[in-house]
Amino acid sequence: MDTRVLYIDDDVPLAHLVRRNLGRSNHDVIHEHDPARAVEKLQSETFDVVVLDHYLANMTGLDILRRFREAGISTPVVYVTGSSEARIAVEALKSGASDYVIKNASEDFLSLLSDAVVNTVANARLRKAKEEADEETRRAKERAEALLAEMNHRVANSLALVTSLLRLQAGSAQHEETRQVLQETQSRISAIAAMHRSLYSNDKISSVDMKPYIGALVGDLSDTVSGPESRRQISVDLDDIELPADKAVSVGMIVTELATNALKYAYAEGEEGEIRVFFKRVDETSARLAVEDDGAGLASSSEKKPGNHKTGLGTRIVRSMADAIGQGIQYPSTERGTVAEVLVHLEG
Repeated sequence: MDTRVLYIDDDVPLAHLVRRNLGRSNHDVIHEHDPARAVEKLQSETFDVVVLDHYLANMTGLDILRRFREAGISTPVVYVTGSSEARIAVEALKSGASDYVIKNASEDFLSLLSDAVVNTVANARLRKAKEEADEETRRAKERAEALLAEMNHRVANSLALVTSLLRLQAGSAQHEETRQVLQETQSRISAIAAMHRSLYSNDKISSVDMKPYIGALVGDLSDTVSGPESRRQISVDLDDIELPADKAVSVGMIVTELATNALKYAYAEGEEGEIRVFFKRVDETSARLAVEDDGAGLASSSEKKPGNHKTGLGTRIVRSMADAIGQGIQYPSTERGTVAEVLVHLEG
């Protein structure tokens, strides 16, 4: 049999007729005239659908629907009533019935009842399949989120461990040049770690909100400043701009290199000064990334040009990334200090 049907009605002759008619369509119909026993059957056996008559001895089908709710019975119900009043059908649907059929003496009743049983069972199976699929999707999402959280935790711990090791090595380095190289490397890794934090703490997995990202990056950079550079302050002026993750990393590395260089070379030893970081939208397709200071300027000391000190690694990093995300690095003339800027393409 395709489906099991529990038919609740105290009209025995009609019940036999219904059972015979539905049986021709491969429905296994179990008749029960006692509502209490019907509830017991539904709690102990499995049925695909209940056909429930409205008029029963000493009660109505609406009373039985209330018992179903109280007993936690969720089997779909086709409600049968001999009344032509729409109010009863509407009340039955509100009380939990899935469909209703008007009972009469014609063949139409049996045909309509058969159709209602088939449709109700099909809809119930679809709902169950959807619920199971939704539940599986929920479990899969939870597993993916747990895996992502664990991966992010491990990556964050690994980056934090590397930066800690570099900090320790920098602190114990005997040569100033070695100490500076280690600190620069630490700053670069911090830029990547900040981008990583921005990605996994954001609902958007493919883009980075640059305002908090650069703000956190500058904060981390300020925390690593020691020695004469500690008398310099870094300020930011940032628009709400989102970039793809790959561009965000490049912007972060450029800010790190330029700001670090300004901290070291813009001002004389022991001199107070400010370094300003800007990321401001120019139009819909571009934004200006700039690092400015009020120091000695490029003309007075060419070796202070960002990246030209010692190894030149900073210059190669800045130039390569500036070319990749925009129109390259530019140093516009200024009456005081140094301005290094990149026009960043926001699209593409």
